Amino acid sequence: MNPRWVRLMLRILLFETPEDPRMNLAFEEAFVRVRAHNYIDDTLRIWRNRNAVVIGYFQRMSEEVDMGSASEYNVEVVRRFTGGGAVYHDLGNINYAIVTSGGDRDLTYVFKYLINGLVYALNKIGLEAKLENINDVVVGSHKISGTAASLRWGVYFLHGSVLFNTDLNLLYSVLRVPKIKLIDKGVSDVKYRVKNIVDILGRDIRYNEIIDALAYGFSKLLGKEYYFDMPSKLEYEVARALYDLRYSREEWNEGYLRFIDMKYVDEYIEEILSK
Repeated sequence: MNPRWVRLMLRILLFETPEDPRMNLAFEEAFVRVRAHNYIDDTLRIWRNRNAVVIGYFQRMSEEVDMGSASEYNVEVVRRFTGGGAVYHDLGNINYAIVTSGGDRDLTYVFKYLINGLVYALNKIGLEAKLENINDVVVGSHKISGTAASLRWGVYFLHGSVLFNTDLNLLYSVLRVPKIKLIDKGVSDVKYRVKNIVDILGRDIRYNEIIDALAYGFSKLLGKEYYFDMPSKLEYEVARALYDLRYSREEWNEGYLRFIDMKYVDEYIEEILSK
């Protein structure tokens, strides 16, 4: 399979598997790796999970999640391939992920540059948003979005969750804030004061309005027209392989596989991408 000519357009995917958070996370890695091989255009993915906590690659589940509450409320805990903190997802939480061609910039640049697509989107729906603590998006004194980024595979990747109408009581119930974070030098406590966008706006907001705003925001940032698309056969194939070998396994989600040689997984994925 030879990489096709990538157009100077922004591709938008609305693909999601809300009933299976693990597949959602497997696809998140899959489309990034497919982009790295130039089989697809720069891509913005917009998606949702049912009740779930998504923890960062380096985190310990027991330190970030109240497992008793998670079990009581049927909240699944899954691990992503990027670093950063734990986030709570439900259908009132909208997730976005953007992958673009890479370069020689560092993660700070990726955060400060790509996050502006979200800021433009929030401005469009009537919010004055700004970046704080490197990876938090705030409105006034409240955090409404957290982000994580990656430079792996030679592309720029940023993803985040946005609180539109999330069950904040359940969020507070299942997430733990380690005490050490509360005293981190230079990190403001806004990181721990969250609020839903519908409460800030004082009105309901439709899912299609969110999609339109995100498409507008990242299109404006990248200076590209956009089009909506479906996942490619290759993206499905890579996602299924990652699901079977990594994201569906308790060893991965609980953290044990991070300390085991996973080279064979990456080699297998590269074989798929090089066919």
